[in-house]
Amino acid sequence: MALPDNTPGIPLGEEVVFPEIIELNVGGQVYITRYSTLISVPDSLLWEMFSRKSTKGLARDTKGRFFVDRDGFLFRYILDYMRDQQLVLPDHFPERGRLQREAEFFILPELVKILAPKISKQNSLGDEGCQSDPEDSSPGVEVGRNLSSLGAAAAACASLVPSSDGKRSGFITIGYRGSYTLGRDTQTDAKFRRVARIMVCGKTSLAREVFGETLNDSRDPDRPPERYTSRYYLKFTFLEQAFDKLADAGFHMVACNSTGTCAFAHEQTDDKIWTSYTEYVFYRE
Repeated sequence: MALPDNTPGIPLGEEVVFPEIIELNVGGQVYITRYSTLISVPDSLLWEMFSRKSTKGLARDTKGRFFVDRDGFLFRYILDYMRDQQLVLPDHFPERGRLQREAEFFILPELVKILAPKISKQNSLGDEGCQSDPEDSSPGVEVGRNLSSLGAAAAACASLVPSSDGKRSGFITIGYRGSYTLGRDTQTDAKFRRVARIMVCGKTSLAREVFGETLNDSRDPDRPPERYTSRYYLKFTFLEQAFDKLADAGFHMVACNSTGTCAFAHEQTDDKIWTSYTEYVFYRE
């Protein structure tokens, strides 16, 4: 098959052995993309693989897909970058350092530059962790300002370096189980049941800072401040009250999820009882 004349990376008139649509198996994850995407960055590893005149020497899986023995999850960001040479990552992305190594493997120097950590004049924090001792650091006015641009890995370091107001970064997850009964065709009012318990997961010191005396730690009373727990719950049952306390402490919601099931409440009626479990994830920088 011959490529159109405007296809980058292939001389005009040269026959191409690859199809227009190519299937890849990267670390067990299957990707389907255009041939032009794979050769969009000259001199990259994928460009070298797919600009050759023959497929001989390229590894394949049992279904004939081209196989690359790298991280299949992170390859989605590599492929996204090769489509338009732009990088868009989720908030609080925790794999920035590993993605940089993948970019180096695939010989994408511009992507490597984008992923490289920004180093301030006052600090030399790398992307993989904290290089300075928190006790030796100067009061964190500049530290807190600079950490905000270092990505998810450096944000983890901020949990070790108190900010100027003494607060530390971190995550807290709020979870609860709820249920209610709903009548036939939703014509009757839902009979909501009271939330029995609001659970708290996260670092012990953060949970106690936010919820104070309203935190019930009787199921895990001796947990050290820097350890994590999923056994705390609140002494009240109003979600909004928990949200207010988190907001007052500087946290904001970054994710939530919920699951639900339905079963008949009574065999002789059409009333149904719904039960659900919901979690809300909060983060403070």
